[in-house]
Amino acid sequence: MENKNVFFDVLTPVHFIRRSALVYPDKTAVVYNDTRFTYREFYERVTRLGDALRKIGIGKGDKVAFVCPNTPPMLEAHYAVPMIGAVLVSVNIRLASAEISYIINHSDSKVVFVDNEFAAVVKPIVGELSQVKKIVNICDISDERPLDGPEYNDFLATGSNEEIVPVVDDEYQNITINYTSGTTGLPKGVMYHHRGAYLNALGEMLETGFNSSSAYLWTLPMFHCNGWCFTWGVTAMSGTHVCLRKVVPEEIYKMIEREKVTHLCAAPTILIGMSTYATANSLKLDHPLQVITAGAPPAPTIIQNMESIGANILHVYGLTEVYGPHTVCSWKDEWADLSPEEQAKIKSRQGVSYIVAMYTDVVDPLTMQPVPRDGRTIGEIVMRGNNVMMGYYKDPQATAIAFEGGWFHSGDLAVIHPDSYIQIMDRKKDIIISGGENISTVEVENVIYRHPDVLEVAVVAVPDEKWGEVAKAFVVPKEGTKPTAEDIIAFCKANMAKFKAPKHVVFEALPKTATGKIQKFKLREKEWQGRQKKVN
Repeated sequence: MENKNVFFDVLTPVHFIRRSALVYPDKTAVVYNDTRFTYREFYERVTRLGDALRKIGIGKGDKVAFVCPNTPPMLEAHYAVPMIGAVLVSVNIRLASAEISYIINHSDSKVVFVDNEFAAVVKPIVGELSQVKKIVNICDISDERPLDGPEYNDFLATGSNEEIVPVVDDEYQNITINYTSGTTGLPKGVMYHHRGAYLNALGEMLETGFNSSSAYLWTLPMFHCNGWCFTWGVTAMSGTHVCLRKVVPEEIYKMIEREKVTHLCAAPTILIGMSTYATANSLKLDHPLQVITAGAPPAPTIIQNMESIGANILHVYGLTEVYGPHTVCSWKDEWADLSPEEQAKIKSRQGVSYIVAMYTDVVDPLTMQPVPRDGRTIGEIVMRGNNVMMGYYKDPQATAIAFEGGWFHSGDLAVIHPDSYIQIMDRKKDIIISGGENISTVEVENVIYRHPDVLEVAVVAVPDEKWGEVAKAFVVPKEGTKPTAEDIIAFCKANMAKFKAPKHVVFEALPKTATGKIQKFKLREKEWQGRQKKVN
């Protein structure tokens, strides 16, 4: 096409850092403990890392893995690796050795950067990493270099800080591979492209009200969907990244106060910890804080608790396969006159598509026809648009299944309300069919969360000779309390239809992914082992 180079340029988020370094060279870009980098310094470190990788033969299409928490090297990797045309593989730092070995090998990674806190997990598998040509030690918590390879800053010193022209000639070029969290079984490699990362990063900023005066606290793992693309979005707006190695309430509130943090993302489990800590210490925020939450439908009581300390809760919904969030529960002014309880209930819905996402619907999975917008008819959430993955790495069969009918199938069951807002009812496998009646485990969980002695809960279907399936609740009580199974069951029967109340309640720790999602499939597997379902 004639003159295309005049009116078209490839969309890639690696351009964001160059612009911020030009416009705000002396503005604080990154904060980590007592270390601060300006945008000029941040950009120089990125170009050094990119050039150092080029000098050892890494280029377009090569995979580079990072086993690293939310520290500056992990952030720098999100620019340096794709800048030279390579693909970033962010590895979950809480995985076991065998799982890390699987991801590094499956992704065909050639270089692995390892924070020395996690070297003990990587060291036993080094001999298994057949394609890895170099390991780089990130010596943060100590000067120890436990693996055979250079130290990170020494490796950076081998690179030049001269500007690198991004090696991105196609905006659909693979930028990262993120492995699914394991809530439904074995992980798959989810491929993102430059265009999707660019648009989703800007979409996050639009939907959350982030600007150049904002400061973002890294409570969300950068390895999780590339930090929902905030790794790129914060830089696009020339905001400040506040890195956080250990995500605990005391450190969170310390950094919120010290750095005047305006935004953070957190799973409901993090919100529970923040809420409990704030209550115990009578904390109140002295400046606005936007908290973006996802990972599980937040109980209305959790939303109320966080907003009582001065935070505003924004509920988003998505999956690894859609760059993280795809929908947002956008606030409407007419809800302002509702009671706090009603507002919290509305805010716990999954909402409507991001402005950059465009297409989300709830359909009958058999006919692929939209369900009525009545807030009652359950269907599957399907998506398509700019922030849907390219597919699963080296798994065309799984990709074909996920994209059946021209949509990405989320596997989540929901209703759609008359106002077009979606509300999740459950994962497909989490619906309990008891005596022919469908019971939403999320509905049961939300009731149990209202019990004053309950900290966390997960409800799953278990076999029952009479009803086929019944609800069983796995409860984590609040510290210092001793609720009984009878207490919980009676509370449920008093607050919902009696047939929906759990028939069994146990008190034990809940299995979770590294990002705080409760792994219900593990609870189900234990309960259904060696048995056949009586109701389908």
